[in-house]
Amino acid sequence: MLQKRWFQSLTAAVLILTIILLLGKVNYIFTPLYEFVKAIAFPLIAAGFLFYITRPLVKLLERLKLPRWSAILILFLLIIGIAYLGFRFIAPIVQDQISALSDQVPVIREHTESLIENVEDNYSAVPDQINSAVQNFTNNLENYTEQALSYFTSFLSGLVSFTVGLILIPFFLFFMLKDGDKLKPFLTKFFTGHKSESLKELLRKLDHTLSSFIQGQFIVSCCVGALLYIGYLIIGLEYSLIFALIGLLLNFIPFLGPYLAAAPAVLVAFFQDPMLAVWAAVVMFIAQQIESSFISPNVMGKVLKLHPLTVISLLLAAGNIAGFIGLLLIVPIYAAFRTAVTHFYGEWRKYHFGRKIQETN
Repeated sequence: MLQKRWFQSLTAAVLILTIILLLGKVNYIFTPLYEFVKAIAFPLIAAGFLFYITRPLVKLLERLKLPRWSAILILFLLIIGIAYLGFRFIAPIVQDQISALSDQVPVIREHTESLIENVEDNYSAVPDQINSAVQNFTNNLENYTEQALSYFTSFLSGLVSFTVGLILIPFFLFFMLKDGDKLKPFLTKFFTGHKSESLKELLRKLDHTLSSFIQGQFIVSCCVGALLYIGYLIIGLEYSLIFALIGLLLNFIPFLGPYLAAAPAVLVAFFQDPMLAVWAAVVMFIAQQIESSFISPNVMGKVLKLHPLTVISLLLAAGNIAGFIGLLLIVPIYAAFRTAVTHFYGEWRKYHFGRKIQETN
């Protein structure tokens, strides 16, 4: 029985669960490590994101016979120039629109309350359950506002750590661009023969998967943001730049992102003019049709080959576990994990069939 595969698998599972249980008993040992990882997670992930976006430019400059250090220097000067132009021309517009939108919040609240009261007064056939839900929402509207303010306060408290992480991003990005090619030789030098070649191939596949997703999604999101901004300007939607930037950011979330981005634009448009809300939804629909029919197929192709139901399930789980950050990261993490599993399964098949051929001979 000891030689049976099912018994060995069961024993391995029991040992793994035992190790997890024991690690849970001494979690105080891992607390400092967890805090360290948590402190560097944001700048590391952000720098990795920028690394995959900017690496093609560095390679292009290197192909033009420029040394890597000068290519990186030119890249950083270009980033600084883009950041300056953004703060100089775009930031004031965004700030003015945010201030104007904040001033409109009380007006939107009053209109919402009057709309609810109008529904209660004119529609006596509304079920009691709906009436009680509406009444509960109206009574707790002030509490909801206070909760939103508390969330905003907690956001401000986390702004300091965010600023520190923001300062570290250029340093992480510099060393990633400078020494990124040394990671593969460093990892593979611990192995020899077939194992070394297999690890090289795995690292190549992971790099291709992440770079294809991040670079493709960045280009697609920028295109969608530009389309939304043009569309919102055409229909005369106020705060068009803010909603276009929201659409650009949320488009990094596959499938659900466009719908999340459409909600605030349609809501504000409704209070500006009910018909304008319809046009805002039409603009979002047209932009998504252009993106899904023309931009994404040419930019990203079918590099991830993920079923929509799989992506939606991943997003729902990640949103409950890690919030907005989980929504942004779950798809590339899953794609990398699937790439690794597929690679190891292929290696196992080659080894298994290779042994069978040897035994046959």
